[in-house]
Amino acid sequence: MSGRTMRLQVLLFYLVFRLSSVLGQVSYSIPEEMPSGSLVGAIAQDLGLDVKRLKSGQARVFTGDSAGYIELNKDRGVLIIKDRINRETTCRQTTPCALHFQIILENPMEFYSITVEITDINDNPPTFEKNEVSFKISESAVIGSKFVLDRAIDLDVGKNGLQKYELKPADNFVLKRESQADGTEKVEMILQKPLDREKDELISLVLTAFDGGDPQMSGTIRILITVLDVNDNAPIFTQSTYTATVFENAPVGTVVTGVTASDADHGTNGKIRYSIANSLHQAHSLFQINEDSGEIRLTGNIDFENARNYHINIRASDDGGLTDSCKVIVEVVDINDNKPTINIMSKSNMISENSKPSTVVAMMNVQDPDSNENGKVSCFINDNTPLTIMLTSNNFYSLMTDSDLDRETASQYNITVTCSDEGVPSLSSSITLTLQISDVNDNAPVFESSSYEAYIVENNTPGLSVFTVRARDADWNQNARVSYILEDSSVNGVPVSSYVSVSADSGVIHAVRSFDYEQIKDFHFRVKAQDGGSPPLSSNVTVKILIQDQNDNPPQVLYPVQTGGSLVAEMVPRSADVGYLVTKVVAVDVDSGQNAWLSYKLQKATDRALFEVGLQNGEIRTIRQVTDKDAVKQRLTVIVEDNGQPSRSATVIVNVVVADSFPEVLSEFTDFTQDKEYNDNLTFYLVLALAVVSFLFITCLVVIISVKIYRWRQSRIMFHSNLPVIPYYPPRYSDTLGTGTLQHVYNYEVCRTTDSRKSDCKFGGAGSQNVLIMDPSSTGTMQRIQSEKSILDEPDSPLEVGNSGLF
Repeated sequence: MSGRTMRLQVLLFYLVFRLSSVLGQVSYSIPEEMPSGSLVGAIAQDLGLDVKRLKSGQARVFTGDSAGYIELNKDRGVLIIKDRINRETTCRQTTPCALHFQIILENPMEFYSITVEITDINDNPPTFEKNEVSFKISESAVIGSKFVLDRAIDLDVGKNGLQKYELKPADNFVLKRESQADGTEKVEMILQKPLDREKDELISLVLTAFDGGDPQMSGTIRILITVLDVNDNAPIFTQSTYTATVFENAPVGTVVTGVTASDADHGTNGKIRYSIANSLHQAHSLFQINEDSGEIRLTGNIDFENARNYHINIRASDDGGLTDSCKVIVEVVDINDNKPTINIMSKSNMISENSKPSTVVAMMNVQDPDSNENGKVSCFINDNTPLTIMLTSNNFYSLMTDSDLDRETASQYNITVTCSDEGVPSLSSSITLTLQISDVNDNAPVFESSSYEAYIVENNTPGLSVFTVRARDADWNQNARVSYILEDSSVNGVPVSSYVSVSADSGVIHAVRSFDYEQIKDFHFRVKAQDGGSPPLSSNVTVKILIQDQNDNPPQVLYPVQTGGSLVAEMVPRSADVGYLVTKVVAVDVDSGQNAWLSYKLQKATDRALFEVGLQNGEIRTIRQVTDKDAVKQRLTVIVEDNGQPSRSATVIVNVVVADSFPEVLSEFTDFTQDKEYNDNLTFYLVLALAVVSFLFITCLVVIISVKIYRWRQSRIMFHSNLPVIPYYPPRYSDTLGTGTLQHVYNYEVCRTTDSRKSDCKFGGAGSQNVLIMDPSSTGTMQRIQSEKSILDEPDSPLEVGNSGLF
């Protein structure tokens, strides 16, 4: 046991490394039974990859549906043993024994095929199925008689497998080894010396099997030989090798085949019994032979994917102990009983809509353990998707785009991958992958209309909502967020922004000013819709604003002209008949539509029974015959109304003179002129009176303010002055003790009129620019203050402004 432990320790440190890099494949060779964590190989270095690439690419090991014995250490970039590997459990007798797996990388997707060969170590001794076997051999057995022995089984392979046998003691028998077509060998014991029952009735032999490992291991079986009386004919099979076929889904109890042997002896020595000798693949647990008839039946479930054939060693023995052997080869016929297995190696849940064709979306491995046509697999995907599936290498498929993507057409694809074999009937498997298409800003906003027209009634309130433009962007999220911008332009030389504004978020157009239909009837501008992508995309649209008329203008009378300085009168002869056209009132309305439809009505007239006005045309006509009794002077008041709601109107006075000659008209015209002059004078007087009252009021305010300022300035001068008081006596002045004629100074203002009807008030000018201030406590002393700038140092001194006349 200690020798085996030492051997394992030595093998753990012995690593046979073999590396090849052909078409992205790397191979390693390691011994079995290495402990967990043992180094397999520096995969990053061998693949020429940086350790950072393993981390950023989320490198992982993909083994399909096989057991994972190897794992990847991304920090060190090496492959290590995950679980202890037993070559005999993993590969049985298959050589070479290798593990196949892939290293998967993301961003971009890559995979590398890795092969790790598991080399055998001598950890299994040769073993026999039984510890003891018995033979009954007649003493008359001839030299050269063959006795088939159970062969030893060594799970190891190569030099560690079974190498030789040794039989002891070798007095009567020798061993013979014969290789067979299936690679196994038959071990026979050959009689080389006649038996003598009387000398040795029971012979005990030991058969030892040795392998070629170092240290060498062995296994033994005890052979007990009972020497019988004479039985000189051994059973003989009709064939040395039998073949049979059986379907892998055959039920238990199915007859596989039968073997037949004959024995020339009679009686008990000629009675043959059949049995199954030791075989590979545990055949004795799957097959059973009728010891009397040689019929072989199925006793277990067989699977083509586990074993494609079975080699059964059949032994025929008589009661005399003589035996013969044959081989039955059972071929398992495959049926299509396995669906293809789809393993996703790597996939992307989302790709950008601007991804180029042939972008890999997913990589998968498809396996079908069936054989021939039953194991041939083809994969396809559902229609109406911009993707395709391609076979990249044996059993490996790539799902990739085959055309341009458009998120606005389809934002998500549910892709069903179906893999079917070619068996009859065909079996299939399918998986569904969901692929999201991420948005890029590839669609500009689109307005609902190629152009817009909006109406607004004139005299609107500034800030009034006029219209709303809307644009839609087929993109998503921020790329579909639309902002509205008013493009720079001008309307009649004025920036359009002074007319309207556009809400950036809602697209609502507001009027910035109040519009007047009579000044502008329509205008147009452009609105740009811009999305929030990077870079942003935009489109524009023309918006035309039509101003709707409002009845805000009264009619204007063009004829007869109403002037202030002259009088216009229409003359009607006394011989005028009914319907005589006196004149026509002509009026216009700057509004439009029904607001400009005018109607004419006679509001007042000196004689309503004499004239009428045409409702639509404004023609004034007589409605009866003119007589001598009719007044010469006729005054008609015509009102002109529009058709607006509410209506507006204007009035015009038409003077009509009923006369046959011009002198009559002239006399009447003089009376009209006097009346007109009287009215004009009255208006003039009213305006003049209003102007005079306003002027007097303003003058009083100015005078009061000037006096207040003057007194305030005087008090400051008197308070701060240090000059001596110099007496001054103006002309015509005398003190109270004298005999002067005037003791006071008087100021006079003269107002006179120059016309009895239109007069102006004229004030006298200043007689002197000297102001005398009297001191009541003084007895003859006065202080003279001259209005000079050098004394007062103020240009706007009240002493200069407030002048009065003295005389």
